Amino acid sequence: METSLAPTSFVLPDLVSHCKFKLSYHPNGDEVAQQSVEWLDTNCPDLNAKQRRALRGLQAGELTAYCYHTASPERLRVVSDFMNYLFHLDNISDGMMTRETDILSDVVMNALWFSDRYLPTKGQTEDELNPGKLARDFWARCIPDCGPGAQARFKETLGFFFEAVNIQARARDEGVIPDLEAYIDVRRDTSGCKPCWALIEYALDIDLPDFVAEHPVIAALNQSTNDLVTWSNDIFSYNVEQSKGDTHNMIVILMAYHGYTLQGAVDYVGDLCQQTIDAFCHNKTKIPSWGPEIDDMVARYVQGLQDWIVGSLHWSFQTHRYFGKDGQDIKKHRIVKLLPLETQNGASPPPSRCSTPIPIPKIVTQWWPEPSLEEYHSPLQKRGNERGNRIVALVDFVLAHLVGVFLGSIFRNFH
Repeated sequence: METSLAPTSFVLPDLVSHCKFKLSYHPNGDEVAQQSVEWLDTNCPDLNAKQRRALRGLQAGELTAYCYHTASPERLRVVSDFMNYLFHLDNISDGMMTRETDILSDVVMNALWFSDRYLPTKGQTEDELNPGKLARDFWARCIPDCGPGAQARFKETLGFFFEAVNIQARARDEGVIPDLEAYIDVRRDTSGCKPCWALIEYALDIDLPDFVAEHPVIAALNQSTNDLVTWSNDIFSYNVEQSKGDTHNMIVILMAYHGYTLQGAVDYVGDLCQQTIDAFCHNKTKIPSWGPEIDDMVARYVQGLQDWIVGSLHWSFQTHRYFGKDGQDIKKHRIVKLLPLETQNGASPPPSRCSTPIPIPKIVTQWWPEPSLEEYHSPLQKRGNERGNRIVALVDFVLAHLVGVFLGSIFRNFH
């Protein structure tokens, strides 16, 4: 595929075959998906005709039906509305300057924290902006049946999403392509996956106790699922993104800094994706027991993560977002022809393979109990309550597996 000339195509890794999980679809999925897309379409009067076609071709409701296929139809509708809304946020934040992403974040988070009425803060307008109205609409339908733990995790992780989008916007403003480690730190939050994990709890009508949700093995399973969905998306979305000059993609970074050809970068990310699936399967065997009631909730939650892994892979060829209407054919032959650069939109060509590559850092995707939690989690999470939560989780792990070392440290504290 690659010669001394610029490549014209690349071959996708066969992630679908590597993933052995069963694919399921909600029996009311199509009906709810139609209702959900109508909800967003009706409530976004500023969308133009092209954007409305893209909204319907996205099929975010169908993704929801794959990933939350055991939810009640009512809860599926709420989650589907959020999924459509999340892609809408991603679309409108693309190209935003840093200050604009700050405003968007304030408006949306205001709706979550003050769900019953609009209370302008931080110099917001007296009339609520449309992204806030949409957030308030689906959140008001969610919170009556959503446990307090899941609510808190949803709000906290959506806040992380906006922080990461702001970092991405700042890099875009400055024309900077981040290094690989910095990119991964930010990408694990710009994916928007973490709030979706909280909605697994809502969809299943469960509320994991904090000591379970924060346990290192559960955190590792969450991270593996996030990495698979995120990094596979970097592969599937690369063609469209390179045509627009978008550099927020691991493939771009591997070429720009580490000397990879396009096909080599795609293969490298594909290998990482396969490792995350393998790590997920391994970590499932390490889940501790908390008693029958909690164990049942955990099993259903982990099944929800698994549904996300397999559902997102198959949906990526069904949506028109990445491969247009050719997704099912490309799923079979896996050959992607590069789109021309949209120079009329001011896009910059993607960086070519660098002539002086730097060593690639180790990317941690692996197995519990390794890597360490400090390596495994994004630095964006090393703050506030999550810092304290991870300390508690670490203590739980030390108590369970390194009692002697723990007691020794206690002894030293008294001397």
